[in-house]
This record gives sequence, structure tokens and C-alpha cells, in this order.
Amino acid sequence: MRTNAHSKHPHTDAPDTANAFRRMAALPDGPERDQVRQEIICAWLPMADRLAGRFRNRGENIEDLKQVAALGLVKAVDGYDPARGNAFESYAVPTVVGEVKRHFRDHMWTLHVPRRVQDLRNRVRFARQDLAQTIPGRAPTNAEIAEHAGMTEEEVRAGLDALDSFTALSLDAELPGSDDGYALRDTLGTADPALDVVVDREAVKPGLSRLPEREQQILYLRFFRDMTQSGIAESLGISQMHVSRLISRCCNHLREQVMQDAA
Repeated sequence: MRTNAHSKHPHTDAPDTANAFRRMAALPDGPERDQVRQEIICAWLPMADRLAGRFRNRGENIEDLKQVAALGLVKAVDGYDPARGNAFESYAVPTVVGEVKRHFRDHMWTLHVPRRVQDLRNRVRFARQDLAQTIPGRAPTNAEIAEHAGMTEEEVRAGLDALDSFTALSLDAELPGSDDGYALRDTLGTADPALDVVVDREAVKPGLSRLPEREQQILYLRFFRDMTQSGIAESLGISQMHVSRLISRCCNHLREQVMQDAA
């Protein structure tokens, strides 16, 4: 007798648990029902593992994906109603896959990306995969992706940007071609310490211009030429103590003027 192909399970990991589901639905809450539920879950775990394998090599450990898929399977077992007459697999597969996709959406993005942009990302990715088979030798243009996916070019650009937002490169990662440990962190600029004194220099300019010429020269040699007080004293033919008093007096005078102007 020939068996109808449509009566077979589409996958070898799809066990026949119809009777177990009907039995579980008829049982009250308690140890016996929990035991039947556990048997059903264990029977369908190979299917959950197979579905988790579809998302391999996407930046997440396969064992973690199997755990997420198993959680989706538990939700499917608890939510399935055998009285509706539909096969459990047709209900479980989208439930498990949806759980895995939700895991990627909620936990795997390095940057927060709105749901709409995530959807654009997926459409762009699938369109690029399709076009790669028909346009060999080069990457598809934004216009070609937009036409193939029924999107605008602006939406394509947003989807392409989201493709690079799924993971982030560590600042400690070595740059390609670097053999001396030169990392991305080494390329980042830092604040120029001189910026901290720009405002102060501009604030004292008017007061400096009103000082006597000798005091201006002393402050210039000390703070702009980085000369020592003894060097300035020798250059001007005066004592170091006198230089020290002039510097202190000029600085106090300039500070008072700046504070008055600020007030």
C-alpha cells in the first residue's frame, strides 16, 4: 500500500505527539500533566535545535541560540491547542523562529536601532543576496536594491547603515595590516591641553597691553619664553628677588582686572 506523501512529517525531527497533546489537554494541573508536558518538549527539542542552526554564524554562540529556541518551544507547547485541529509543527516553527529573532533584536544590537530600521536592514540584506546571483562580479547599487526590494533609495541607505550597527569594533582591536599592535584607540584624537588656556589668554590681553613695557617684557620672557627668574634678572640687570616681586604684582593686578570685567 502506497503512503500519501502529504501524510508524512516534513522533517525527521517532527515526532507524532498528537495523542500526548490530547492527553495533556484533558489532564488537570499536577505531576501527571507536568510529566506529559516534559515528554512532549523533549520529543520536539531536535526540531528547536535545527531551527536555531539557521541562525548560526551571526555573532551569537550556537548553544545560546539553542537555549533561546528551547524557550520558544516551551512557549509553543504551552500555547498550542490541539482542539483547533492544526498540526503542532505549523504552530511551533514560527513561534520558535520568532523567539530567536526577538533575541537578536533585543539583545544582540550594539547600537539601539528602531524596529523600522531593523526591518529595512533585513530587506536590504535579502535583496543584496538575491541580486548577488544575478549581478556577478560587482556589488548591487543602491538604486538596484531599491528597485528589487520595492524601497526608496533613502530607505536602502538607512538599511545599509543598520547593517554596520549590529556589532561594534573594539577600540583595542588591531588595525588591518598592523604588525606592531597599533589599535583603533591609537587613531583617536585627544583634547588639546592648550585649549584650556585660550580663554585665559584672551581675557588678560587688554590688561597686558596697559602694563609698563618692562613688566610686559618680564611676563613675556617668563611665560612665553619659559625663562627662569634668574635668567630674566641677568638679562635685565636687576635682582632675581625684584623679578619675583614684579611677576607676583603683575599677576595679581591682571587677575583682579579679569575678575572685575567678568563681574
